[in-house]
Amino acid sequence: MRSIPHGWKSASVGEVCKIIGGSGFPERYQGRKGLPYPFVKVSDMNLPGNEEMLTRAENTVDDEMVKALGARLLPKGAIVFPKVGAALLTNKRRRLGVPAAVDNNCMGLVASGVNEQYLFYWSQTIDLARLSQNGALPSINGSAVSELEMLLPPDNEQRKIAGILSAWGKSVGALRSRLDIALDCKRGLMQQLLTGKTRFKEFKNESWRMVKIGSLLEECDRYMTWSDDKAFRFASIRRRSGGLFDRGTFYGREVKTKVLKSLKAGDFLISKRQVVHGAWAMVTKPFDGFGVSDEYDVLVNRDPKTLDMRFFNYLSQTQRLWHMAYLASNGVHIEKLIFDFDDFAKEKVRIPPTVEEQAMIVDVLSACDREIELLEKQLEALKEQKRGLMQKLLTGEIRVKVKG
Repeated sequence: MRSIPHGWKSASVGEVCKIIGGSGFPERYQGRKGLPYPFVKVSDMNLPGNEEMLTRAENTVDDEMVKALGARLLPKGAIVFPKVGAALLTNKRRRLGVPAAVDNNCMGLVASGVNEQYLFYWSQTIDLARLSQNGALPSINGSAVSELEMLLPPDNEQRKIAGILSAWGKSVGALRSRLDIALDCKRGLMQQLLTGKTRFKEFKNESWRMVKIGSLLEECDRYMTWSDDKAFRFASIRRRSGGLFDRGTFYGREVKTKVLKSLKAGDFLISKRQVVHGAWAMVTKPFDGFGVSDEYDVLVNRDPKTLDMRFFNYLSQTQRLWHMAYLASNGVHIEKLIFDFDDFAKEKVRIPPTVEEQAMIVDVLSACDREIELLEKQLEALKEQKRGLMQKLLTGEIRVKVKG
């Protein structure tokens, strides 16, 4: 049993909180805007601006609807979190900035014997997935939450700890806002630069041209020589143009399918079963020499004097190219569609007439990517520092000075 810091006490969540379950939300009530209270679903936790403090939802209700639903309004300051399904893995919590009703896939904590802001930060130390019951659909019940033990410092120390963590939270929020602005800026530049709406002055006299994708790219199958005693490095690819990642290194004897294509930097890699979800990207230098199975198409540049593959890689991040990939995939269900390069090759794209203009566009968008990557690293580092500080403050490992 962990030791209790001097002056602190241990209490169960049930002793210092009211635990309130959510209510069902019939379809006839959905889509109503502008009513007094948000009706919070798990998806509303992802809305912009709903980071720590949740103030809005896609649906709203009034007192009459709350009564009809048999729901209870949670007060401002209550903590809301998912209680069922895959949403538990997100480990999200939000503190209500306004009174609200919640969906039956959510649960709320209302502080009664603890500082509500302190309770919010303490709740972030709980792994919701581990708290859930096993079953076809993992879920959390109120009794499991009620029995959780928490360490409570005196009221003034709770407020001081909450204030410190709130300041860190604001710093995280400010950095996240900078990241959102950078992402919006990149999206705007892509819209302008990849369509020719904005041109560099030195190229304005040269018109873009419409070309078939098959005139730019062709399939290339470089099969590796197989050996059960040889170690092979495997690559895979993320959805939504998330790029390649390292699947690991395996000996040939550990792999069931004894067919492997070799990748080279500058190739364009397509997951034939996942491309409808944006699973395609250019192969970068760190993945040169990696292997992929026949579940992937490897495309190469027909003429580097006509196409800068980096330019096509940015084109592939647009909704228009994703739709082309969807149209070039065959099957009866989106999760069973298989990409057909021959169909894709017939589609047309507009490109700048010179690789020099393509390269200048790439330079601008690459600068955006570098800024985004830097901000993402800074944000993750700041969040990690906050998590470490939170762990020390909420256990009393670090004590704060308070008056009185």
